[in-house]
Amino acid sequence: MKTNKTIQFFRHAKSSWKHNLPDHDRPLKQRGINDIKLMSNYLKTNFLIPDLILSSTANRAKTTAQLFIGNLQLTEVSFCLKKELYDFSGESVLNQIKNCDNSVNVLAIFGHNFAITELSNILGDKYIENVTTSGFVQIQFEQNCWQKVKNGKTQKIVFPKLLK
Repeated sequence: MKTNKTIQFFRHAKSSWKHNLPDHDRPLKQRGINDIKLMSNYLKTNFLIPDLILSSTANRAKTTAQLFIGNLQLTEVSFCLKKELYDFSGESVLNQIKNCDNSVNVLAIFGHNFAITELSNILGDKYIENVTTSGFVQIQFEQNCWQKVKNGKTQKIVFPKLLK
């Protein structure tokens, strides 16, 4: 039986530069938390529940993932932190996608730019200049094997500013 693969990219919410912290440890700004609420309320009505949620270990991405998981009531979905997703080129993120277990049909990834924008453009069929903070992109593939995903159809692009 052929089952299409779907990927959901979430860019982490707006982070704070207020404290003198290493990049990996930066927290979210209040605006970022507000944008997550706005986005998750919108996605509640038309959202594919993922089989697996992966997040960068960076504080801002991990917190974004945890807030979305809570707001979208995804606490039963497998959630895994991956240091490899603390990636800005997209190479390590793509490697995580290609090595995903084929029992997963819908994969959600919480990560960083430039990687999220780059992979949305490489894997999807719509050009996106920049996936904004708290942005969401969903791409569906005809392939039933993660190792072969390419030439997907960009099904959904949602940015907080479009909901305000």
